Amino acid sequence: MSEHSNTTHAAYTVPEFCVAHRIARSALYKLWQEGNGPRRFQIGPGRSSKVLISAEAAADWRREREAATKQRANSQAA
Repeated sequence: MSEHSNTTHAAYTVPEFCVAHRIARSALYKLWQEGNGPRRFQIGPGRSSKVLISAEAAADWRREREAATKQRANSQAA
């Protein structure tokens, strides 16, 4: 376990988010393309900018994914 595993983030970088949520970076970008990824914001201009995902956006995204999974399971059971 890494020394940062118990650290609470105010915002995640893309690699941190992917590690914390156990998804591949390519999967995250695909989710964003499909409109199913977490909200994100950028810090800095142009190529030197950094994409961040707030802790609130990450929590909202997890709730949305859980709800979508539950809805799919309910519609398949019907």
